[in-house]
Amino acid sequence: MIDLRAPCEFEQGAFPHSINLPLMNDDEREQVGICYKQKGQLSAIELGHQLVDGKIKQARINDWKAFTKSHLNDGFMYCFRGGLRSRTSQEWLADAGYQFPLVEGGYKAMRRFLIAESVRLAGCIDIHIIAGLTGTGKTDFLLKQVNAIDLEALANHRGSSFGKRISPQPNQVNFENSLAIHLIKHENDKKTFLLLEDEGRLIGSRSIPLVLKNKMDQSPLIMIEESFEFRVEQIFKDYVTEMVVEFEQNFNRTALEAYRDFLVSATQKIKKRLGGVGLVEMLELINKAIAYQQINGDCSKHRDWIVYLLKKYYDPMYTYQMSQKQHRIKFRGTTDEVEDYIHSLHVDT
Repeated sequence: MIDLRAPCEFEQGAFPHSINLPLMNDDEREQVGICYKQKGQLSAIELGHQLVDGKIKQARINDWKAFTKSHLNDGFMYCFRGGLRSRTSQEWLADAGYQFPLVEGGYKAMRRFLIAESVRLAGCIDIHIIAGLTGTGKTDFLLKQVNAIDLEALANHRGSSFGKRISPQPNQVNFENSLAIHLIKHENDKKTFLLLEDEGRLIGSRSIPLVLKNKMDQSPLIMIEESFEFRVEQIFKDYVTEMVVEFEQNFNRTALEAYRDFLVSATQKIKKRLGGVGLVEMLELINKAIAYQQINGDCSKHRDWIVYLLKKYYDPMYTYQMSQKQHRIKFRGTTDEVEDYIHSLHVDT
């Protein structure tokens, strides 16, 4: 879809696979808005045509033409309310020989539709929650399931105190839009139930829509249980091996320093739970692991702070949380056993 709104509007919220090819840029939109308030609609329209004229107008039409050539059968354009901006753009394209449909009601109508669908689907979809201690590979497990939605991928965050990624999270509106679209696709695929990972209200700084979170908190739990050693290696893969590569790809020579800063910052966020002594001990283990890695090119010492973190922070916290949810646990077992159990649910339904 072509999003005709100004870049500042697009940044506040958009739809997956839409591209911002605005009729007016931010400055032009601001000027027209001021004119509208001071002199009315006709003067504002006249100013808009003056600002977007000649080479500027032709350049924008050319951008729209390039897009429409690839999306004549499945493309649309929209502005905020499906009003003057989208109709004007459609007319200019038509004059250039391209017929391209617009979305009636624009961004506002689509956003309202997705919110309504999220509420409806959260109420009617059968949800099962994949739970388990930190490091049991819940996310990896979900990625192999055809009837799962990876909320952490949509939020671009691993969901834990150490889950921040180098690239930024989507804003809240974009997160909600993507989630709603995935829920709609799930219904259209006629899957019997939906698998989601056990999450808190927030994934990083993105909030799961309340109606869905309430449904998740009432849904049955399927527990993955793996050994402590398995979990250490899983976290080592996720938060050391793969993350170090990610930092090297983005920070080059300063990668290890940036990675250390990331670990220290994440640890500082949980200092209240670790306590003063725990914070000092955790930071000491991190610094020793980084120093060993710098000298030897070996990441293995990072397992020391992972073990400490599991024993002192994650396991006690999650054990307490699960003690409040015992009545919801429908099955518990290893990854393979949970796989078999979910397969049996598909067969039974």
